[in-house]
Amino acid sequence: MPTLALPEAPVVTDPNALLIRGIELQTAGHAAEASALFRAVLADHPDNAIALYSLAALLMKQPVGAEALALVEHGVQVAPGFSPLWFAHAMVMQGLGRKEEALQSYDRAVQLKPNYTEALINSGALLREMHRHREALLRFNEVLGFNPNHEAALGNCGILLTEFKRSDRAIAMFERLLALNPNYTYGPGLLCYERLHICDWRHFDRDAATIIDGIRAGRRVCKTLGLMAISGRASDHFLAARIFANHWLQKPPRRLWNGERYGHARLRIAYVSPDLREHPVGHLMAGVFERHDKTRFETYAFSLGIDDNSRLRARMQTAFDHFIDVRGLGSQQIAELMREHEIDIAIDLAGYTTDSRIEVFGWRPAPLQITYLGYPGTLGCDYFDYILADRHVIPPEHEVFYSERVACLPNAYLPTDASIVPAERTPTRAECGLPETGAVFCSFSHDYKINPAMFAVWMRLLAQTPGSVLWLVSRNEFSQGNLRREAQAAGIAPERLVFAQRTPRVEDHLARYRLADMFLDTDFYNAHTTAADALMAGLPVLTLQGQSFPSRVAASLLHAIGLPELITHSHAEYETLALALVHDAPRLAAFKAKLAQHRSTHPLFDTARFTRDFEAACLDMWQATLSANAANAI
Repeated sequence: MPTLALPEAPVVTDPNALLIRGIELQTAGHAAEASALFRAVLADHPDNAIALYSLAALLMKQPVGAEALALVEHGVQVAPGFSPLWFAHAMVMQGLGRKEEALQSYDRAVQLKPNYTEALINSGALLREMHRHREALLRFNEVLGFNPNHEAALGNCGILLTEFKRSDRAIAMFERLLALNPNYTYGPGLLCYERLHICDWRHFDRDAATIIDGIRAGRRVCKTLGLMAISGRASDHFLAARIFANHWLQKPPRRLWNGERYGHARLRIAYVSPDLREHPVGHLMAGVFERHDKTRFETYAFSLGIDDNSRLRARMQTAFDHFIDVRGLGSQQIAELMREHEIDIAIDLAGYTTDSRIEVFGWRPAPLQITYLGYPGTLGCDYFDYILADRHVIPPEHEVFYSERVACLPNAYLPTDASIVPAERTPTRAECGLPETGAVFCSFSHDYKINPAMFAVWMRLLAQTPGSVLWLVSRNEFSQGNLRREAQAAGIAPERLVFAQRTPRVEDHLARYRLADMFLDTDFYNAHTTAADALMAGLPVLTLQGQSFPSRVAASLLHAIGLPELITHSHAEYETLALALVHDAPRLAAFKAKLAQHRSTHPLFDTARFTRDFEAACLDMWQATLSANAANAI
C-alpha cells in the first residue's frame, strides 16, 4: 500500500509548535514523523515533559528497549509532578517484568490525578496478574465510581467476580456491558459461559447460535475455553483459537534459541504451569513428575502460580531436580531464564486457562516446545511444535483442526496418580444426603458442562427409573435453584436432585463414588479428571463421544480401562444404554466387576507405564526435532 504524502509543515523552531504538530501526526497514525518532531524538541529541551511522554508512548508500541527506559527514568526525575510520565514509567516497568516497580509508578500517577482512568485500569490488570484480585477489583470499581459505563472496567469487574464465584454479580456486569456495546470483544461468550456456571439456560439456544455464527464469521465473540461448553465441533474450536491467538499473541522481536546444540548428558525437560499445587493438573501430573527417569531427564518446574502450601505442592517441589517460582517475573524474563538453563524440551501445561503465560513460548526459549493436558485443544498459534494427545481425543481426521503437529500416546492421553486411593471407609447414604434405597445416577462434573439437551436425557432417566436420584456437585445456590426449577419443569420432583458437599481430602471424595450406580458424563465438555476419579473408585462411566477434543476424553479413558462398551454416539443411544444398565442389576454388576479387575491389568491406572510412554513420546519428538534442525541447517 503506497505511503500517503504528508503536506510539508513550515519550518518552525518554537517547541510548542513542534509539539502540537507532533501530536497531530501521532493522532493521525504517522508515528515516524511524530517521533522525529518529538526528538527535535528534546534535542534543545531535554527536560520537556510532554515530549518525553509522547516519544515514550510511541516507543512503547514496540518491545520495550533501552531508549524507552532511559526516557521514562529521566522524565520522572525532571518532571515528578507530571502524571502521564509516571504512567509511561509504569508501562515500561511492566513490559520489563518489574511488576512491583510498575505498580508503584501507577500509584504515583493516580496520586497526582485521582481519576486517571488508564492508570487505574492498567494497575487493576497488573494486580490481577499478580494474584491480588481483591485489590484489582477495587481499582476497576474506582473507575466505575466516576464513569459507570466504562466498558473495560465493567468487563474486568465481571471477570474478577467470576474468580470470586459471584456469578450473579458477574452476569449483571456482563449484561450491562452488552447493553452498552453488543459488540464488546468476547462479551457474548463471557455472558453465556457465566450463565452456564449457574445453569441458567433461558437464553442458551439464542446465545449459542450467536456465538457459533460469530466464530464462523471470524469475529471476537467468545474466548476459547468457554466455547468448549457451547460448541462440540473441533472446527469451531480451531477457528476460535486462531481468532484469539491473532488478537492477543504478538511475535517477539527475536528468538532466544537459534539452533544451538547443547550436548547435555541428560535431556533437560521443563514444565511451565500455574497449577503446580492443589489443582486437577497437579493431581494428574504429580506421579509422573516423581517417576521420571532421572538417568535420562533432568527435570525443571517453572511455577507461574501461587504457593498454596499444600501437601501436593510439597510433593512436586521434591519431585523436580529444579523447582523455580517465576510468578513475579515477566514473560520475557521467564523465557530468558529458561534459555539460560538451556532447556531442551519445554512443556506448557496450561494453554488458555487462568494465569497461563503462553507468550513465554513465543520467545522460543527451547528447541522443542509442546502443549499438553491443561487445555484440551489447539492454541491456534505457531509457538508450539506439538500437541500431545492420543488417537481417541484427536483422531487422524481431526488433525487439520490443530496448528500443532499431533503426537499420540499409545493409551490414554490423561495421566493418573496410582498413589492416590479411595479411603477405606465408605460413607453412608444418609451422610451424603442420599435416600436409603433407589438407584443413584451420579454426575460430579462442573455446572458449566451441563447443557439443556443432556439434562433433558437425565430427567427422562429419572422418570423411567422410580425411586432414583441424580447426584450432582454444585458450587452455588443459583445453579442448584436453576437445576431444581428445570427438573420440576420436566415433571421431576426437585428433591430427586441431590447435591454433594465438598470434601477436604481427595481420598474421602473418591470413597463416596461407591454409593452411586452409574456415572453420567456430560457431552460437549466431558468429565476429565472427574471421570478418571469415578473409574478409579470402581464406578462405570457412561459417555457420549463427540466431535472435539474435550468431548472425547472420557471415551479415551474407557478404551484405556478396557470398557469401550460404555461409549455411545448419540443422545438416544446414551439414554437407551443407561436405562438398560440401571434396570439390569446383574449386567451393571458385571461392568463393576470388570472395572475392578481391569484396574490392575489395563494401562489407565499404571502411572509408571504411563510415564515410560510419555518419555518415549518426548524422545520421539526430540529426535524428529533434531532431524528437522539438521535438515534445515544444510
